[in-house]
Amino acid sequence: MPFWLNLILGIFLLFIIIKSVIIVNQFELGIIFRLGKVRGKLTPGINFIIPFIDVPVKVDVRTKVIDVPPQEMITRDNAGVKIDAVIYYRVMDVSRAILEVQNFQYAIINLAQTSLRAIIGSLELDDALNKREYINSKLLETLDRDTDAWGVKVEKVELREIEPPTDIKNAMTQQMKAERLKRAAILEAEGEKQSKILKAQGIAESLKIEAEGQAKAIQIVSESAQTYFKNEAQLYRALDVTTDTLKDNTKFVISENVMDIAKKFIKQ
Repeated sequence: MPFWLNLILGIFLLFIIIKSVIIVNQFELGIIFRLGKVRGKLTPGINFIIPFIDVPVKVDVRTKVIDVPPQEMITRDNAGVKIDAVIYYRVMDVSRAILEVQNFQYAIINLAQTSLRAIIGSLELDDALNKREYINSKLLETLDRDTDAWGVKVEKVELREIEPPTDIKNAMTQQMKAERLKRAAILEAEGEKQSKILKAQGIAESLKIEAEGQAKAIQIVSESAQTYFKNEAQLYRALDVTTDTLKDNTKFVISENVMDIAKKFIKQ
């Protein structure tokens, strides 16, 4: 057999071997179609198929995130809002995800949009703006139930942004500005009140200290007066005794400065 024919045969056999080996990553699963029918499953590692007859289909089974594009929705009170969201999902059953729906990711996005439109349509505008957690839980419940037939598990749903109409947004901005001004005025009034209270407390404390000082001074004066008048009383009592003793004795002469001498004597 010619060399070139052997070379062609070798290349063809190598090509057949390469096409018969399918490598599946650890985070992937899949199924094998043989002439249009499911003939087996793909598992992580090396898998062998019949080239040109078997068709492998692999699916990523990790948790994936998809964006729900923003869309206009009408609330129950006829107000328009624009909402977008993100969805976290995981393929649980590869066979159903491939066989039961043509494109499960596209189907999840459209199901999320229609379900979200129905939820928002049942709420007033204020509820749609304030009940984010409620909307998340309702949407998650709906998606998880409806995607179960596709072998998909919706793990989490988060509304990313809820944009109200322009006039409502302007009104909300004005309201927030008024609230900030109100809080600032209240804080300013509280500050002035506290300042006046502290000032009044300072004046009261000053008056108290002054009154205590005056009372102390009066007490000192009173004690000094009591001591003085007590000494004077003792002096006059001594003079009365001296006078009574000497009134009948004419030999003693009382000096004019006897009062000063007596005072000094008593003080000593």
